Amino acid sequence: MDELTAAGILDPELRASYTECKRLNSLHGKTYYLATLLLPQAKRPHVHALYGFARYADEIVDDLASTLSLSQKSALLKSWGDGVLADIRRGTSADHVGRALVDTVRRFDIPIAHFEAFLHSMTMDLSVTEYQTYDDLMEYVYGSAAVIGLQMVPILGASDPAAYAAAEKLGIAFQLANFIRDVGEDLERGRIYLPLDELHSAGVTPEMLAAKKLTPEIKSALAFQIARVRRLQAEAAVGIKLLDPSSQPCINAASELYCGIVDEVEKINFEIFTQRAKTSTWRRLKVAFPAYVKALRAR
Repeated sequence: MDELTAAGILDPELRASYTECKRLNSLHGKTYYLATLLLPQAKRPHVHALYGFARYADEIVDDLASTLSLSQKSALLKSWGDGVLADIRRGTSADHVGRALVDTVRRFDIPIAHFEAFLHSMTMDLSVTEYQTYDDLMEYVYGSAAVIGLQMVPILGASDPAAYAAAEKLGIAFQLANFIRDVGEDLERGRIYLPLDELHSAGVTPEMLAAKKLTPEIKSALAFQIARVRRLQAEAAVGIKLLDPSSQPCINAASELYCGIVDEVEKINFEIFTQRAKTSTWRRLKVAFPAYVKALRAR
C-alpha cells in the first residue's frame, strides 16, 4: 500500500497536491525527507504537506531573488500567503501546495496561528538583515522554526502537552545549527542571523564577518552558538519520549542529524567561509539504519 492510500487520501486532485509536497521534500529537504521515511506510512504525507508549504514560501523569499525585485517578492509572498490562510479558514484550497496543507490542518486541527507566524517570519526576511539581540532573533526563529515543531506534534502524536515545549526547543536548535553553518551564504544575501551583541562580546564585528576570514574571535563566537544548540537539543530530548512510540525514531534521527551539523562545523575547524559543513552519507546511514529498525519494532 502506498503512503497516500495508507493515509486515506484518495481524491485524485488531493493526491496530486500531496505528491507535489513530497517532491519538494525529497528534492530540497534531504535530511528532513530521510527522517520522514522513518514514520509510519499514514503519517508521512502530512509531514510532506507541512514541508511543501514552508519550502514554497522560502522559494519566494530566496530562490527567486535573481528574477524578482524585493517589492515583487513581498507582493507575491503576501498574495500567496494570504490566499493559503484564507483557504485554511475556508477549509478548502485550489492551490497546488495549499490543497494538501489545508487537508492536513483540518485532519489534525493545527492552529492557523502557526502558519501566520511562519509567514510573518518569511516577510521579515525581506526587510530585516540583522538582529541586535537573541530575543530579537527569536521573533524570527519562532515563526521560521519553532512553529514547525508545534505543527508536527499533532501528526506525530503525543502523550503529554509538555511535548509541545520540547518541539519548540528542537525546532529552534535546528534553525540555529543552520545559521552557524550558513554564515557565509547568509552574508551573500545581505543577512546576519547571529545576534550582534553576542558577536560583539566575542570581539566580532559585522565587518569582520563580511571579510570572510576566520579569526580566533569568530571561532569563539561560533563555539558559543554551538553550545546553545547542544543545550537546546538536550532540553528537547525528554519531549521526544512523550511522542507516540512510532514517531520517536524519526525525531531522534532528525535531532541527531540536524543538530549534528554543528559537529561537522567543528570537524572542519570552523572554516565556514571556505567549506560547507555537511553530514556525510556514512553518518546518515549510521543514524538511519538503527532508527529504521526501532521504527519497525515500534509499529
